[in-house]
Amino acid sequence: MLTLLQTIILGLVQGFTEFIPVSSSGHLVLAQVLMSGASDHLLIEFLDLGTTLALIIYFRKKIYEILHNIFVARNIRLARNLLLTAIPAGIVGYLLSDLINSSWFFGSVVVVAIGLIVVGIVMIVLEMLPKAHHVKNGEELSAKRALVVGIVQVLALIPGVSRSGSTIIAGRLAGLSAKEAAEYSFLASLPIMLGVSLKLFAGHTERAYLLAHFSTVLVSNIFAFIAGMIAVTFMLSYLKRHSLAVFGWYRVVLGVIVLAVVLLVQ
Repeated sequence: MLTLLQTIILGLVQGFTEFIPVSSSGHLVLAQVLMSGASDHLLIEFLDLGTTLALIIYFRKKIYEILHNIFVARNIRLARNLLLTAIPAGIVGYLLSDLINSSWFFGSVVVVAIGLIVVGIVMIVLEMLPKAHHVKNGEELSAKRALVVGIVQVLALIPGVSRSGSTIIAGRLAGLSAKEAAEYSFLASLPIMLGVSLKLFAGHTERAYLLAHFSTVLVSNIFAFIAGMIAVTFMLSYLKRHSLAVFGWYRVVLGVIVLAVVLLVQ
């Protein structure tokens, strides 16, 4: 049973790392292993509720605009692109849920460390390359490029990779600026996050878990919501003037430290 302080810490970790490309699932696995010696995958899934709500509230005007474009203006291009980006990870996540939820895979600190290092290196290298921001926003992406971003997002099912990190990198390579790639990444994650939230309330095991750990889920999600609002605001403001490099270096350093600790304790 988690203490109140541990519950708050996990909520803050989820909120601050969900929208910053350092891997929320990876940090939650590390935090849980550090505090209790094991990772609780169901709690990590339930922590998506607070950050999903934060995303909906932050982008409420944009969501209204998308719905208005679909039903009034008959412009479905952005909605189409967001769905194309969301579908691959949704399908793969559903088909491979048993593998993804397994303790040897999702709860492995080694898998987390490798994911942190590999994607961190990609971020650092990406920022060294010349970039042409020839795509103004997510609506201007071609269907093919939106789907490619979605295929890359499948890698985020690996703990340590980062959903926002993988899609922001793919968005940058598709021609978006860092800020526009982040905004598109967050919007494209909404269908997946909503799907995960619905799944949580549909499954018998998940509902039983919620009833047994209701106070933990509630408190952690309150703090995840607050931290998520701060993080998404910070991230979109930061990327107007800065690159992803600092997050890449953070990931590499953290991943190396985790691997070093694992080797020392074995």
